[in-house]
Amino acid sequence: MQRKICILVVEDEPAIRTGLMDVFVFHGYEVDDATDGPTGLEKAQSGMFDLILLDVMLPGMDGFEICERIRAKDRDQPIIMLTAKTSDEDIIQGLSLGADDYVAKPFSVAQLVLRVQAVLRRARIGAETDHHLQLGEDVEIDIRNRDGRRGDAVLSFTGREVEILQYLGANSVRPVSREELLNKVWGYAKDLDIETRTVDIHIAKLRRKIEPDPAQPRYLVTVRGAGYRLLTE
Repeated sequence: MQRKICILVVEDEPAIRTGLMDVFVFHGYEVDDATDGPTGLEKAQSGMFDLILLDVMLPGMDGFEICERIRAKDRDQPIIMLTAKTSDEDIIQGLSLGADDYVAKPFSVAQLVLRVQAVLRRARIGAETDHHLQLGEDVEIDIRNRDGRRGDAVLSFTGREVEILQYLGANSVRPVSREELLNKVWGYAKDLDIETRTVDIHIAKLRRKIEPDPAQPRYLVTVRGAGYRLLTE
């Protein structure tokens, strides 16, 4: 018998907490709860939960600190933050600390369920992805260990760089836009209007590592008007 997916709801408002628990039990999940920050952190760090729904405004310790401390020990734990704060600064703070998604109150329960399912699906895909990436005949990348080789040159990658390579590799049949990378790799919300050269800077750094000639990329190419594509052959 397959184990049920288990969700932790960290929320101090009784009506919202009870409502969320009822909704996810109805959809077939196991659900536990915490009503304050310290208890939420203790339960979250137990490793028992497939996803954490984390309110920002909590007694004892806020959700930002909890998210940061979870990420310090487990960078892969799926986390969705719930909050009445909707300013760009708060959204960016939550996502930069490692949240997978950010849902503002009041929210549609149906939409929240869909976003939970999407985060869980991405987490499963990430766990099942091949951890070895081969580009042509001369570039080998070990995603798990964040290293590799280009000919005789030894390569070393940051966590963000391997996440980009992993996502582009999983979608190598098509170009991937900057906006999609910001959403899927960095976790920025789709409706977040933000100007950033972060993607371009990371792509340039990757090209200097994996390309024989970064000025004329063979593997990590730009598709004009569409984004970037990783060619594995």
